[in-house]
Amino acid sequence: MEDKIKNLNELIEKVDHMKKQDKLDLSSDQDLSIAIMNLVSIEEHFFFTGAKLQKPEYFDLLQEVRKMRGDLLRMIVKNPEGEQWCISKHLLAASMRLMEVGTKQQGMGKKEEAQNLFQKAYDLYSLFWGINMHVVGVSDVKKIDEGALDKHDEKKTGFMGKLGELVKKAIDCCIE
Repeated sequence: MEDKIKNLNELIEKVDHMKKQDKLDLSSDQDLSIAIMNLVSIEEHFFFTGAKLQKPEYFDLLQEVRKMRGDLLRMIVKNPEGEQWCISKHLLAASMRLMEVGTKQQGMGKKEEAQNLFQKAYDLYSLFWGINMHVVGVSDVKKIDEGALDKHDEKKTGFMGKLGELVKKAIDCCIE
C-alpha cells in the first residue's frame, strides 16, 4: 500500500480487495481490539488495587494480563514501525476510556457532552485502524479548506471524518 490514496472511494476499494483476498478479517479483528481495550483496563485495575491495598500479588496478575494483551495486540499490529506499537495501545486505551466517560455522562443526562466524548472515542478508534491497516500516512493528511483533505473533497469532514467513514464501511461486526 505504498501508493498514495487519492480519495475515500479508492481507499474503500483497497480494503474491499484485501478482504476478498482473505488478508483481512476485520470483524474478528474488531472483536479482538475490544478485548485488548478491556485487557488494558484490567491492567489498570490490577495496578490501582495493588497500590491501594499494598498487595504486590496484584502486580503479578497485572504482568500476566499485560503479556496476554501483548500477544493479542501482535495479532493486529503487524511489523510496527517507529512508535506504532505504543501508539496503537494508547489509541485503544484512550478510546475505551472516552467511551466509559461518555456513558457516564449520558447516564447523568448530559447527552451533548456524551456525544462529544463518543465522537472522540470513535475518532481515536478509527485512527487505530487507519494506522494498522496501513492506509494512513502523515503525508496523506492535507488540509486545504476548513475540514477538507484536498481540493476534490466535497464533504469537508476532515481527516477523522474520512477515517470514520472508512471504518464504517470496512468493518461490519454483524457479518459472520
